[in-house]
Amino acid sequence: MRTRGPIGIAPAQAGTERSLAVKRTIDYLLAGAFVVLTAPLFALIALAIKVTSSGPVFFMQHRIGQDGRLFPFFKFRTMRHNSDDRAHREFSRDFITGSNGNSSNGAKVYKLTRDPRVTWVGQFLRRTSLDELPQLFNVLRGEMSLVGPRPPLPYELEHYQDWHKRRLSIRPGITGLWQVSGRSSVPFDEMVLLDVYYIEHRSTLMDLRIMAKTLPVMFNGSGAY
Repeated sequence: MRTRGPIGIAPAQAGTERSLAVKRTIDYLLAGAFVVLTAPLFALIALAIKVTSSGPVFFMQHRIGQDGRLFPFFKFRTMRHNSDDRAHREFSRDFITGSNGNSSNGAKVYKLTRDPRVTWVGQFLRRTSLDELPQLFNVLRGEMSLVGPRPPLPYELEHYQDWHKRRLSIRPGITGLWQVSGRSSVPFDEMVLLDVYYIEHRSTLMDLRIMAKTLPVMFNGSGAY
C-alpha cells in the first residue's frame, strides 16, 4: 500500500532504484563541482549585494518539495530587505488560476514584471538566473535535484488543482523543461504539463540535455524578469 505525504501526495514510483541512485550521484558530484568552480562568482555576487543594499546576502524561504515536505530554499537576495509579499501573492493566485499574464513588448509574460521591490543588482541576477546559485546547497543537502519541477511556495499550493500536485511527486530541481521551454512566457497549466511529461519520461540523458540547454537560456535571459 502506498503511503501519502503530508498534503496527500503519493510518492512517485517512476524510475527504478538504480536510476534514482544514478541521478542522485550525478546531482551530488556536479553540484559539488559547480560550488567549487563558482566560488569566486559567489564572492563577487555577495559583495555586490552587500555594498548596494542593506540586509543579508542570502534569502531563505520555505518551499514545498517532494511529497509535500517543507524545506528551506536558498537564493541570493534580489529584493529590498523585509519587502512586502502581497503583490506576489496576488499575482501567484491569478497565474495559477489562469488569469491573463502581464504584457511585455507585446508578448505575454506570466511573471511579476517591473517589481519595485527588486534592486538593480537583483534585476541582473534574476535575468541571468544567478540568484539561483545557492540552491546548489539544497542539492547537496538532498532537498533538490539539478533537474526537476520548481518548488512552489505554500501559499501557491492553496490554488492548485489536484492534477497540479503531480509535479510534487519527485524531488524539485534548479532547472527543468519549463526553464528551457520559455520560462515566464509559459502559462501555469502548460508548465505543469511539461513537469508531468518530465516525470513520466525522465532519464539521465534527458537530464543532461536539459542542463546543456540551461546555460544558453541563462545567458540570453530568455523569459526572465
